[in-house]
Amino acid sequence: MKSIAIFITKLSAFLLHLIHRGGSLPGQLGLKICNDVLCKLKITCPVILVTGTNGKTSTSNMIVEMFEQKKDKVISNRKGDNLRAGITTSLLCASTLTGKIHADAIVLEVDELNIPYIIKSLPVTALVVTNFFRDQLDRAREMEQLISKVEAAISDFKGTLILNGNDPNVVRLKDKAPQADAMYFGMHKCITSSSATKEASEGKFCPRCANRLKYQFYQYSHIGEFHCTNCDFKTPAMDVCGTVKDIEKREFIYEQNVFHAPQGGLYTMYNCMAVLCVAKKFAIPLKFAEQAFTTIVVPDGRNEKMEYKGHDLILNLVKNPTGANEVMKVIEEDHRKKTILIVLNDHAQDGRDVSWIYDTFFEKLLNDETSKIITSGTRAYDMALRLKYAGWEKDLTVIENLEDAVNDLLRCDMTMYAIATYTALQPARKLLRRES
Repeated sequence: MKSIAIFITKLSAFLLHLIHRGGSLPGQLGLKICNDVLCKLKITCPVILVTGTNGKTSTSNMIVEMFEQKKDKVISNRKGDNLRAGITTSLLCASTLTGKIHADAIVLEVDELNIPYIIKSLPVTALVVTNFFRDQLDRAREMEQLISKVEAAISDFKGTLILNGNDPNVVRLKDKAPQADAMYFGMHKCITSSSATKEASEGKFCPRCANRLKYQFYQYSHIGEFHCTNCDFKTPAMDVCGTVKDIEKREFIYEQNVFHAPQGGLYTMYNCMAVLCVAKKFAIPLKFAEQAFTTIVVPDGRNEKMEYKGHDLILNLVKNPTGANEVMKVIEEDHRKKTILIVLNDHAQDGRDVSWIYDTFFEKLLNDETSKIITSGTRAYDMALRLKYAGWEKDLTVIENLEDAVNDLLRCDMTMYAIATYTALQPARKLLRRES
């Protein structure tokens, strides 16, 4: 059945390619034929999984780029999805009919809820965890439930955990994986660090004894340096730790080398530190990581820049309060006159629960540099109400139809930002690129 599953997956992927389609359907067919087909693959190279609430796409893509810079053959799901069927599609299409995969490395972005299946099905060498934040409650449930699922999945894991040492919700994973090694990455305190936070923060209590955690500093949300006031749970000694040189210039220092992050924001530097930790684990020279940061194609919707009539037009994906707050910071740091389009949908892919908008500091947009805000999507009126609660009293336009909203945005003779949830991102990009 294994060979039949591989053949059908390859054939269906080829047929879809002929009509310029992709997706996870081939993997779905393969799994229906042989449900445990991943367990039957013959893999002899390192297998690296990358998961976490935010940053897993950028991080996994940079790891792939780093291996490719050293001329390694890498199998990844860069063009597929990060769920079980999408990962199956990527792997079976790369294997022989007998199930052999010839590669120097396999790097897979994996949705957090799919970690239990994938880590049990493949000979995983390293699991990279970027962070854990509250995400789509109707899909991922409360963060504690999500982390518990990951902890159960790694209880017998014998590989290496590569963990964000500044996130207590990630650091705690080592306690549940006694047979695993652990490496930690992070960033030193910098000029933007603070002694307190008003952002949504899920790292308030010790996972060992439930006492309150005390922070020496916060980077953003609950990311920072911490220790328990009752037991020995604390920020671990870092294996790889960077120092911010200039956030606006996207520069940071590691081992006396200056690196340039591919995107703005401190969170991007954390993604880079995860890559450098992988480099250390696999003894990859730093020059290949540096080249990866420079040459990587930034995923769509991550501060994606276009131009329209001589003005910048910037598109960003948002899906949870922490990611949205980082986007707010980027916009706040842009001191040009601007118009902002916010598209909020509640389709299944986005998550039906949009309560996270009340944990996002849209107040950062409310200044003299913002001339107008447009809201669109299935929850356009909810977003408009949130902005009114925030104190927005200037030009606010609600246009539920996305095409009409984009056209209204493009009539503004200034810098333009479009912020969109998943299901609006692709349509918004298509409309914006058509005009830019």
